[in-house]
Amino acid sequence: MSTLPHTRRRTEAGPGTGRGVKAGSRGTIGRMGTTDSTATGNRSTGRTAAGRDRDDEGRARNARPRDGLGRPLPYGAQGVPRQPEGVVRRPEESVAEAQRLLDEGKPFHAHEVFEDAWKSGPAEERELWRGLAQMAVGLTHAARGNVTGGARLLRRGAVAVEDWAAGGELRAHGIDVPSVIAWARQLAAEVERGEGVPVDAGARAPRLRGAA
Repeated sequence: MSTLPHTRRRTEAGPGTGRGVKAGSRGTIGRMGTTDSTATGNRSTGRTAAGRDRDDEGRARNARPRDGLGRPLPYGAQGVPRQPEGVVRRPEESVAEAQRLLDEGKPFHAHEVFEDAWKSGPAEERELWRGLAQMAVGLTHAARGNVTGGARLLRRGAVAVEDWAAGGELRAHGIDVPSVIAWARQLAAEVERGEGVPVDAGARAPRLRGAA
C-alpha cells in the first residue's frame, strides 16, 4: 500500500479551480494505505500549547509544509502550496487541472484532483478516478525513487482503470483510457529496471488525452 501523506480538510476552492463545494472527507489514498495527515487548502493551522498541530476547527492536523512530491519539510520551510480541497469540478476540468499538475512535475497534487473527482462524481465513474489517483501516487513514488511503491501503485491503478473500462468505455471525458493504462504499465516496468533511480515526474507524466 502507499505510504504518502494524504488526509486533508476539505475547503472552498481558490480562484481558477472551479466551484468550491465541501464534498466529504478526503480518503482515496487513505484507502490505499497512507498513514499520516496533512493540513492544506485554505484552512489555517497552528501549534497548540501542547505542541500538536490543529486546524481552525480544533482538529488534529499536520501543518508541516510539503515539497512538490508531497514530502514533509521542516516547520518554517518554504513548501509548495497544496491543492484546495473539496472542489467539485466538471470532469473535463478535472482532467485539464490534473494534466497541468502532472506536466509541472506534481503528481502528488494531481492525485488530489483525481481524488476530488472520485469522491464527488457519480458512483459509476469512481473506479476510473480512483485508478487515475493510484497511478498519480505511483508516479509520485517513482519520482521519489521508491521502486516497490511506484511499480505497485502504477499497476494497481492500471488494473482499476482497465476493469472500469471493461464495459466499453475507452474514451471518457477526453481521456484516452488504453493509452493511459499502457503508460502506467510501461513506466512500472521501467521503474523496476531502474533499481531506485528517481524518474523525472514532469518528463514521464502521462498524456491523459493521448499524444498531442
